[in-house]
Amino acid sequence: MKRVLLDACVLYPTVMREVLLGCAAEGLYAPRWSDRILEEWARATVKLGPEQEVFARGEIAALRARWPEALVAADPAREAKLWLPDSNDVHVLAAAISGHCDAIVTMNTKDFPRDILADEGVERMDPDGFVLGLMQRDEAAVVRVVQSVVAEAERLSGEVWTPRRLMKKARLNRVGKAVETRL
Repeated sequence: MKRVLLDACVLYPTVMREVLLGCAAEGLYAPRWSDRILEEWARATVKLGPEQEVFARGEIAALRARWPEALVAADPAREAKLWLPDSNDVHVLAAAISGHCDAIVTMNTKDFPRDILADEGVERMDPDGFVLGLMQRDEAAVVRVVQSVVAEAERLSGEVWTPRRLMKKARLNRVGKAVETRL
């Protein structure tokens, strides 16, 4: 099974996280993250209000319980030898290497040049392309996940959502379009 490190920027938006983790729960890949990535997610929620950080930390605790094997620690010696355009992202690559990950799913394409990652045996994938790839392997599982996320969004917001509209809002445009054409 493919091991995939999820960057903080794909864990923080709720809908994107729910789709990615729903696919992991379906057994389509093995998620990985580090303490630092989870901490970045928790700290990013503060801009929405202090109570949001409390909710994020609760979700993080649930993730740790559900996927205890997902937590990886970067080797500091290896991290010191790595270079990326944004030095604040080196820990992500180091964690991916330590976790024997096949890929990093991130929105930050410019901070993770493909050639540098390839030298380390790691692929960079955007979340939309990653989920589309999962859909090619198991269309029914991804459709189930998206339908579940849409139903939960409707329950929480009281608003009617189509898969395409909700996925577009979550920056998973191609996934939303693909799912909607199959319904």
